Amino acid sequence: MRIEQGPVTSSPSPSCYSRFWSSAARSKPLSPPPPSSGGVLARRLGLFDLILIGVGASIGAGIFVVTGTVARDTGPGVTLSFIIAGASCVLNALCYAELASRLPAVVGGAYMYAYSAFNELTAFLVFTQLMLDYHIGAASIARSLAGYWVSVLELIPFLKDNIPSWVGHGDEVLGVLSINILAPIILGLLTVVLCRGVGESSILNSIMTVTKVLIVIFVIIVGAFKVDVSNWSPFAPHGTKSILTGATVVFFAYVGFDAVANSAEESKRPQRDLPLGIIGSLVICVALYIAVCLVITGMVPYEHLGEEAPLANAFTSKGLKYVSVLISCGAIAGLTTTLLVGLYVQSRLYLGIGRDGLLPAIFAKVHPVRQTPVHSQVWVGLIASILAGLLNVHVLSHVLSVGSLTGYSVVSACVVTLRWKDNKTSNVTSTRRISNRAEGIFCLIAIACCGCATGVLFRFGASFVFLIVASVIAVFAGATLYLRQAYTDPPGFSCPGVPILPSISIFVNIFLFAQLHYEAWVRFVVLSIVTLGIYAFYGQFHANPGSAGEV
Repeated sequence: MRIEQGPVTSSPSPSCYSRFWSSAARSKPLSPPPPSSGGVLARRLGLFDLILIGVGASIGAGIFVVTGTVARDTGPGVTLSFIIAGASCVLNALCYAELASRLPAVVGGAYMYAYSAFNELTAFLVFTQLMLDYHIGAASIARSLAGYWVSVLELIPFLKDNIPSWVGHGDEVLGVLSINILAPIILGLLTVVLCRGVGESSILNSIMTVTKVLIVIFVIIVGAFKVDVSNWSPFAPHGTKSILTGATVVFFAYVGFDAVANSAEESKRPQRDLPLGIIGSLVICVALYIAVCLVITGMVPYEHLGEEAPLANAFTSKGLKYVSVLISCGAIAGLTTTLLVGLYVQSRLYLGIGRDGLLPAIFAKVHPVRQTPVHSQVWVGLIASILAGLLNVHVLSHVLSVGSLTGYSVVSACVVTLRWKDNKTSNVTSTRRISNRAEGIFCLIAIACCGCATGVLFRFGASFVFLIVASVIAVFAGATLYLRQAYTDPPGFSCPGVPILPSISIFVNIFLFAQLHYEAWVRFVVLSIVTLGIYAFYGQFHANPGSAGEV
């Protein structure tokens, strides 16, 4: 019996708009991905290595400069500024620690967490914001490091005042370019070390970080004997507002502990060591910063601190000039480790996004012998070398930290949303107009908006009443998250106080975001638009949806 078939009609192809949003809504599964054809990284990092990576990324030359410059405006109360900022970073660190324990076998850090908790487009936006921070930051640090090396070399009598400015300090050309030869050389050498293997780069980072920490401890001990406790009174000469303003400035001195999370695939025992490495490195940084603050404000009255090298000037005024030389050595060690870890983290982020297809697959390739992402590593070194060798990137420094605060806020939100995904039951009936998840995301956005509003009002000196109103709305949103969502504890390390603690973290991060220069806000908007364009014309078509699932 023959069955007649009617004419075959093809279904209409989806519109560009619907395809875009369908692709953007993809998410990654929580389970570790199978090894990619590009290869896997070698697991050679222990707990001590991870702690040194975190300390190396966080403490640079700033511990010898930022502590004193902020103290000039805040007084001895700068110690409280560092404590407040440190407490805020601890909130972020706890969120990072849970996700690092929960996703211990993948690289990508905040990018990968956003891909798992939210969607592909959000993850790509987080990646680009973080990466611009890293590129500009690496170039800026390289130029600073070149300048320090030239200053040390000029201590040799026959080199003093005989080193051309274009070698290390930068030589302006046509008012636009600033030629610096030494900075790209330094970046090239560190790139070679990183390409040789994580073992070699870890050894260099360990040596430089231990040297830096020992110098800081020596400076603290020597300075403690020169402290005059009368210099600590009054403790807050400019009031509590100056302490809060100081906290928004020194917050960025702690940025870097998240580098530990990007070492997941190279950690020997990631589920145990990553949380300990993140929190342990941050605690060490907080202790060192607080001790330096107490010493510098106790040695010299805060109003007498210098602007360029406050800590060195304080020791020189006490007849301890040799300590100033040690501080220069510590600054070189600090900048070297910060730059080394920064380049390391960038390559791992490129590795993760290359594996997902959002950027060309060449970034996903791992050297079969060295077991390092050589192509990604050379790429980030090349970008930093071009920026550091040709541009005065210091003028761009005020648009930094946008990526870090964005990443921290998204990571905190990821902790909350991934707890929802584990729920097997729901306290929401089918008559609801919006889903439980949509309501929760709305509350998270409301908390972020309130944090931004509070920060803007605080920045422009608005009435305290408006600050209270914005904060109260955030409290209601947090209470809604707590009362109307069900949460379960994840395996491994569990961030305490979910969803309250992550909500506070989001609020504080966005509050600090509002304190940034207005050009940083413009940079955020412009880069987001550019990122949408890249995703629309490349990312959505080349992303690997095979290992992704719908949100």
